[in-house]
Amino acid sequence: MSYQPFTEQTVVEHVKTLGLIEDGGITHCEEIGDGNLNLVFRIRQGETSLIVKQALPYAKVVGESWPLTLERAWIEQLALREFATVAPRFVPAVLGSDRTLAYTIIEDLSDYEIVRTGYLNGESYPELARHVGEFLGETLFATSDYAAGPIAKKRIERDYYNPELCDITEKLIFTDPFKDAESNNIETALREDVERLWQDQALKVEVTKLKVGFVTKHEALLHGDLHTGSIFATQQETKIIDPEFAFYGPFGFDLGQIIAHLTLSTFHDPLKRFERFTDVLTVWETFEKTFRANFERAVEPFNTIGFVDELLRTIFSDTIGYAGCELIRRAVGLAGVADLETLPEATRLERKRDALALGTALIKERHSVESIDDLVTLLSGVRV
Repeated sequence: MSYQPFTEQTVVEHVKTLGLIEDGGITHCEEIGDGNLNLVFRIRQGETSLIVKQALPYAKVVGESWPLTLERAWIEQLALREFATVAPRFVPAVLGSDRTLAYTIIEDLSDYEIVRTGYLNGESYPELARHVGEFLGETLFATSDYAAGPIAKKRIERDYYNPELCDITEKLIFTDPFKDAESNNIETALREDVERLWQDQALKVEVTKLKVGFVTKHEALLHGDLHTGSIFATQQETKIIDPEFAFYGPFGFDLGQIIAHLTLSTFHDPLKRFERFTDVLTVWETFEKTFRANFERAVEPFNTIGFVDELLRTIFSDTIGYAGCELIRRAVGLAGVADLETLPEATRLERKRDALALGTALIKERHSVESIDDLVTLLSGVRV
């Protein structure tokens, strides 16, 4: 069968051929996708409910003028299955997949809420930060050289060759926001602030270093796009979805992404600042504790006493830098976030200026921030 984008009718017909729903039963299907790259269908029949996510051969947010590889759908289901081997409670169950048709079928998470949506509505998720820290501590270690050894890791890494989506990340996070690129989305009143950022040569050198790390450090399997819009949660449970940007990259990248988005959420809801910054602390501390515990079974020669301390210091500084890049990107680059875009104009402009200033500080000062407490102090210093 050749690739064709599903419709509500054809996706139901196909899922019936897989035996996941009955032929002849009363079935309800709706297209629920509101993302940038894919079609997403929810199919219900009796007590059965599932989600079909199909990649489009272009970026949905832009149109057919921005072609994309369909292979990302296969990489996504591979990553979900890989993560499930070490942290099954934090990812949805994969019920089916097809490489040619570029889809993944997962359990329906209707009982959960997208975390960004919940945050915008004033919701709290008391277990979220601990769960994200555990997920990263488990998956980053398990997919690294330190767990499997370099030969086994390199064999696994080949499955996650994802150059097209890595190129999107490289441009949208590390390149375009730091020059007058067509993809940027800069409000007129913010133009002067952004042009000052473009003239900051010291900042651009540090961003280049971070981009080099993103390109060359094949340390572990990353989610690649870990933000509050790619996490579903309840008061007790957390599910991480959408790893179509998955690739082998630097340990600190996913950590930096989620810390940046926890920070962005405080711009929209200042009353939650203490809670969110406590979450930042919890994410890092839980990750570090989990990673250290796993490192006790690191293979030779990586189990040298004291090495993990040096490694974690590097991961921490990388995390801070990547968080800074993400803050700047979301203020001026393509694909803004509702945490900023739904604010009244005057407040929105001030918060975007704050994101630029804070992102710059994190990038430049990342090597001088000695502890997670120091980082939280730096993050919480932004006026509101």
